[in-house]
Amino acid sequence: MISRRKIKYDVSPLLRQYLYHFDRLRDIPQVYDDLTRFAGSMPYEDPRGKETLWLTVYYSQELMMELRPKLTKIYAELKIGGESDLHEHLTVDRIDFGEFGNSRPFRIRITNLYNDNSDYFYVKQADASRIYGLELEHILSPNRINYLVNGNTLIEEHIAGVPGDVFLADHLPRPELNKVRIAKEFTKFNERCFIRLLGDMRSVNYVVDITPDFEEIQYRVRPIDFDQQSYERRGKIYLSYRFDSNKTITKLAFDVLNRKTIDQYVAEEHAQMTRRAKVEGLRLKALLGIMRREELAPRDHVASLAADLAKYHHTDIFRDCETMGELTSAHITHMLEL
Repeated sequence: MISRRKIKYDVSPLLRQYLYHFDRLRDIPQVYDDLTRFAGSMPYEDPRGKETLWLTVYYSQELMMELRPKLTKIYAELKIGGESDLHEHLTVDRIDFGEFGNSRPFRIRITNLYNDNSDYFYVKQADASRIYGLELEHILSPNRINYLVNGNTLIEEHIAGVPGDVFLADHLPRPELNKVRIAKEFTKFNERCFIRLLGDMRSVNYVVDITPDFEEIQYRVRPIDFDQQSYERRGKIYLSYRFDSNKTITKLAFDVLNRKTIDQYVAEEHAQMTRRAKVEGLRLKALLGIMRREELAPRDHVASLAADLAKYHHTDIFRDCETMGELTSAHITHMLEL
């Protein structure tokens, strides 16, 4: 359904002011360009020995000596904030490169030398679309998002969970799976993404967070890729159940949930998002106010998506939208009745 890389949009001065006000803009090392200077690479295999789309990359000794303290400092800033010497016992264990993504990300594995505990963070190219996606997720979803920006470098915290494609292949067929609960969560996830126009939620672009509860297992589906925030021209791109890779979970949802139950879960998600939007009203208003003024997609994408949404909702309120920001703002306002 998506055949080309999206256009990268620079972070505008207005958006940088917003990021500074909400403590997202930090004086961290701008390491993205340095990370692209790797000397070699090899395919990364997951713990089961299966080859992935990631490449483990290697650097010259001189460059690695420069990168190591910068990357551990960034990790400490992301996790602790402010100046701290608590990163001296941390080391860079591995660096992976994802050539497949729009943001061409680097995944940094940080290990604590005292106890061998490891964690990850991501270094990506700063792109306005992605930043708007991260902010809308932070404001309107039940999930908190931790990221930092400086220059062309975007730092993102690792979002833990079972990758969607792995969950659908390995967990969904298990007899002990609570089918109703995962169907409910996928229904609400689909609605969240559609309301704020986050596209391309194929199974590789979200994770499933599995939490044991006192009687049952709780599930939460979380997006991990925000590149396609308010960019694509077709409305179906913003409906996760329309992707072939999600066919099994979509079929399961329609098998175990009737229409009235689906409508109930959709209404629940609308109510919860409306409450979040009101609690974060000033922040959301500021974000959408800047977003409306910016070019985040070609004009023909805006016109095409406006026509699709008008047909879907049977309304002409999107007719005068000239930017993706205006379209996103109108869609959120319409669906949440703000």
